[in-house]
Amino acid sequence: MNKKVEFIDWGLVDYQDAWDKQETLFNQTVALKTQNRTNNTNLETPNYLVFCEHPHVYTLGKSGHPENLLLNEEGLKQKEATYYKINRGGDITYHGPGQIVGYPILDLDNFFTDIHLYLRTLEEAVILTLNDYGIISGRYPGFTGVWLDADNEKARKICALGVRCSRWVTMHGFAFNVNADLDYFKNIVPCGIDDKDVTSVQRELGHPVDMDEVKGKLKNHIASLFGMRLL
Repeated sequence: MNKKVEFIDWGLVDYQDAWDKQETLFNQTVALKTQNRTNNTNLETPNYLVFCEHPHVYTLGKSGHPENLLLNEEGLKQKEATYYKINRGGDITYHGPGQIVGYPILDLDNFFTDIHLYLRTLEEAVILTLNDYGIISGRYPGFTGVWLDADNEKARKICALGVRCSRWVTMHGFAFNVNADLDYFKNIVPCGIDDKDVTSVQRELGHPVDMDEVKGKLKNHIASLFGMRLL
């Protein structure tokens, strides 16, 4: 099993460009796995962990409901935001500057073939990162993602997850609100949940935090939990 993972930070990148890059890496890995099976070979499959930020964009998962976007085309223009229907699970979410978007493109045959455990492990990495900043978080029964005060009426989401997996190769991933402009969430029903709040590290601490520092902590927690050797 190949535990080497190439870490890449794409910086601020257009959503469509990032999606195209993801698809290329994903398809190459799936094709290599197919080749291995067809030719009875055992060529090493690559793994990637991509971090980036996006300009303002709303994305709708394949099981989502378009009515959960509360803006028309004119409203999107006024917000300088774009909108995409995509092939991950989940409903609608927002991406924007100040939010760490993580795209692990992993061959889970190199780690563990359990998509439920995969999601829980990504959540755990975010929970541990928040703990580094003195923010106590956890899971909300019945929902994916990372939440604060999940056991009471103050429940608010700080990280959303939505992944695609084919032949145990993953793409898409998580969106972690660090210094994000939370006003943009008012234009959607986030993840189809209309009675829960969203939050960010900045909002919880009362001041912005260094994005590179958060990325470093998060990257290291992901690597440790998965047993990765980051390149």
